[in-house]
Amino acid sequence: MPSRRIALITALVALVACSVAASSATASRGLKKGIFDEANTLYGDPPKTFPILKQLGTKYVRMNLHWGGRFGVAGVDRTVRPTDPNDGQYDWGIYDRAVQYAAENGIQVVFSIVDTPAWANGGKATRYAPTNMRDLRDFAYVAALRYSGTYRRPSDGRVLPAVRHWLAWNEPNNPIFLWPQFSGRRMVSPRTYARMCNAIVTGVKATFLRGEKVACGVTAPRGNNSPPSARNRRPSISPLPFLRLMKRYGARGFDAYAHHPYYGRPSESPTKRGSGRTAVTLANIKDLDKELRRLYGAKRIWITEYGYQTKPDRVFGVSYAKQAAYMKQAWAIAKRHPRIDMLLWFMLKDDTNIGMGWQSGLLTHRWARKPSFNTFRALR
Repeated sequence: MPSRRIALITALVALVACSVAASSATASRGLKKGIFDEANTLYGDPPKTFPILKQLGTKYVRMNLHWGGRFGVAGVDRTVRPTDPNDGQYDWGIYDRAVQYAAENGIQVVFSIVDTPAWANGGKATRYAPTNMRDLRDFAYVAALRYSGTYRRPSDGRVLPAVRHWLAWNEPNNPIFLWPQFSGRRMVSPRTYARMCNAIVTGVKATFLRGEKVACGVTAPRGNNSPPSARNRRPSISPLPFLRLMKRYGARGFDAYAHHPYYGRPSESPTKRGSGRTAVTLANIKDLDKELRRLYGAKRIWITEYGYQTKPDRVFGVSYAKQAAYMKQAWAIAKRHPRIDMLLWFMLKDDTNIGMGWQSGLLTHRWARKPSFNTFRALR
């Protein structure tokens, strides 16, 4: 990517960050619904899945755009021409297919850029950040360029549909997706993530395409705020401290803050604040909004993952009737909020692995409809 373009877009990102406080908190908006279920939309059965999503009136479908790993676009070797969508190391096959199915069914794609290839982080697992953030920036740029709406695929001359909504990673306050969270007793993942957020924002915005929107944060609902120890094998950071440290370490230029306000216990409805003091669920989403406005001005909020599991899940499962009722409650909360733009339900269909997978779908693992199917379809 030309250095002059990067310098210009970096300056523009800084300008936007300085002026965002002047944004109107009462800008017109319309809450839109969506689904996040890449097991079926991305590498499952798209021909069967997307017509169902259309039938449901789905406006957005979220999918992870894997930079590295099992479904990675990047190969096992370093990309030779990282800003060329047609570089031989890139394999866009399943992503091209998904965006085409989405466009044919009138659904907009929200891509989450996730997973570092081993060549970009010293041979480590995908949850480790890249050593050089320029590599992540270049991938964000080339992805936005490929799905610009004007890119003609050399193999068949087909113009690929546009993608205009992007997420910077997934749950970076959760050690499953970004590691390490701590260095000694010091929280380090927010600093790492601030650089990742900026790299993805800069890369996407460097296309200078109208309507490109990037959300950072994408936070899990809770964290223990404790370093790793014999008693704490899963150190994590709760959303509000994570947000504050993102700001301290210079995260900027993003259009929206994404969050996953899941419940903590099956006894918690969307309107009932949970027992976790540091959690941010739908019941107290105003706490996140208040802190976000204090730090960044009137940023938009995207709920990019949410849902209630049903039985037979033994820990978090609720009845089919409660799942449908809680969906309506959640939609009502989001709809009343002046800055929430989308609510994406996880997932369309229950996982086939009943013992290990999630059961929050609108369909059972055998594709039978739950009551929440019609509830989701009726959401307006």
